[in-house]
Amino acid sequence: MAQDVAAVELGLLRAAFRTLGAGVMVFDQDERLVLWNAWLERASGLAAGAVLERDFSALFPELCGGRVHQALRTALRQGLSALLSQTLNRSPFALHGADGERMPQAVQVTPLLLQDGQRFCMVHVADVSSQVARENQLRRQAKELEALVHADSLTGVANRRRFDIHLEGEYRRAQRNGTPLSLIMIDVDCFKQYNDNYGHQQGDACLIAIARILASVVARPQDLLARYGGEEFAAILPDTDAEGAAIVARHMHDAVRRLAIAHEYSSVAPRVTLSQGICTVGPGVFSDLTAFVETADRALYRAKAAGRNRSESA
Repeated sequence: MAQDVAAVELGLLRAAFRTLGAGVMVFDQDERLVLWNAWLERASGLAAGAVLERDFSALFPELCGGRVHQALRTALRQGLSALLSQTLNRSPFALHGADGERMPQAVQVTPLLLQDGQRFCMVHVADVSSQVARENQLRRQAKELEALVHADSLTGVANRRRFDIHLEGEYRRAQRNGTPLSLIMIDVDCFKQYNDNYGHQQGDACLIAIARILASVVARPQDLLARYGGEEFAAILPDTDAEGAAIVARHMHDAVRRLAIAHEYSSVAPRVTLSQGICTVGPGVFSDLTAFVETADRALYRAKAAGRNRSESA
C-alpha cells in the first residue's frame, strides 16, 4: 500500500514538473544537469535528452563565471539561495517567447539537500515579459506626461517652466565647463494689433506657425525653444558664442520672413516680423542667472525701441 502511495506521489510530481508554467532545471553537486522540464524544452528549443548530464559550463558557456553561475556554486557549496536582480540579469538564458523575442526572465536559485546528504541546486526561471511590458508602458506614459507638463498647450514647444529648468541646468554646466551659453529673447512685432484686428483664432494660428518655424531653426538636441509668455519666445543655445547666436537669430528672422504672414496693421512691415535680444555668457561673465536673463531682455527692448524687426546683442 505504501509503495502504491509513493508511486502515485511520484507520478503526480512528474506530471506537475512537466506541466509547470515556468522553467525548472536541477543540477547535481558536480554542476551536471539532471532535470529539465517541458517548459524549458519549448522556450529553448532543446529537448531534455539533448541537455541532460551535461555540466553548466558546457550548456551555458556565455554564463560561465557570471552571476547565475556564481549563485549556482554558492547554493551547492554553502546552501544559500539567491534571487537574481531582473535589472542586472534580465535575460540570462537563451529562451524565447511565442513572439520569437528573447524572454525577460526572473531567476531564482535554490539549494536542495536530500536525506542521504546529496546536494542539488534548482534554478527556477519565470517569464516576466508581461511585467516588463507594463513597466515599459508606465515609463512611456510617465515620459508623455512629463512632456505634457513641460509643453506649451498652444504651440507645443517648451513652456516657461521647462525653460526655467533647462536654463538653470545649462547655465550651471556652462560655468562648470567654461563653455559659452547664449540666450535669445524673441518678440513677435505688433502682435496686439494682429490679434485685435484678425481675431484670437488667427492670432493663435500665427503663434503656432512661428513656434514651428523657430523650432526648426533651434534644432540641436541640447538647444531649447520655449514660449516665454504671450507672443514672446526664448531660445537657449548651449555651447554657442556670440557670433553663433547672431547667426541663429538671423536664421530665425529669415525663416519667419519666408512664412510671409500678412500683417497690414503692423507699423513695421506688411508681414509678421520679429525683434530679438541676444546675450552670451562665458566663464566669469555673470555670477547670477537672473542677471543673464535680464540682460537679454534689455537687448530685446533696445531692438524694439530701435524700430523692431531686428536683433540687438548685449
